[in-house]
Amino acid sequence: MSDASQANAIRQWWRTSIIDMEPGRIAFRGHPIQELIGAVSFPQMIWLMVRGDLPSDAQAKLFEAALVAGVDHGPQAPSIAAARMAATCGVGLNNVMANGVNMLGDVHGGAGEQCAELYYDIAAKMDAGQSLDAAVEAGLSDWQASHGKIVSGFGHRFHKPIDPRAPRLMALVREAAGLGTVSGRFADIGEGLQAALARQRAGRPLAMNIDGATAVIFCELGFPAPLSRGLFCLSRSVGILAHGWEQMQQGGRNKGPMPPDFLPLYEPPDPSA
Repeated sequence: MSDASQANAIRQWWRTSIIDMEPGRIAFRGHPIQELIGAVSFPQMIWLMVRGDLPSDAQAKLFEAALVAGVDHGPQAPSIAAARMAATCGVGLNNVMANGVNMLGDVHGGAGEQCAELYYDIAAKMDAGQSLDAAVEAGLSDWQASHGKIVSGFGHRFHKPIDPRAPRLMALVREAAGLGTVSGRFADIGEGLQAALARQRAGRPLAMNIDGATAVIFCELGFPAPLSRGLFCLSRSVGILAHGWEQMQQGGRNKGPMPPDFLPLYEPPDPSA
């Protein structure tokens, strides 16, 4: 192998369309960094990095709304509690943030991705010729057959009956649809699911939560379902950073999930087992 061929083979070890960099030059997706600095917002930069193009101002505004809505849900959220506990153990702020983000999995942090998958499944059924109502009923039935009766994106263990973030996000989607920024198709699907769930529950409402509303936005903007989780992680990282830093300023050492005056319930072994 010639030296040039060997060099080319080595360069292909990590292939990327994201960054073109050499001494004195940095370009992201073909845009020189000096042309981006001061010219694009952070949400626009996120879009550029993961999608490869720059969004319109209207698209970026709707995208930013979803990111803002998910930044924090207080220490009762496992990711925030874990970050604050880590801060009391003397680790660095980067470790605090990693600890919180690593709590975001299928149960806590994955609902947006799961809901987006459901929305896309319903959209595919509509593309195959089903009406909105028929596709919603079929998609809901398929979901519950494989996942159980809990439908990601709807209902909330804390905010009953309404998650205050969801109606505002949906209003922004409808506004964007009216301006032609998005189609409104996934807003129809989300609201159709909410109505179908109410019918299942004999008229008892089960409101869309933030995961359902942000999934509507991410689907309207064309993000693949798995990116819904990654984008939520970016959003929630802001709250994790804020809480971790606050805990560091407050001090405290080795704070666990319960104050020391309250001990876990001890369950003695069953002698008959």
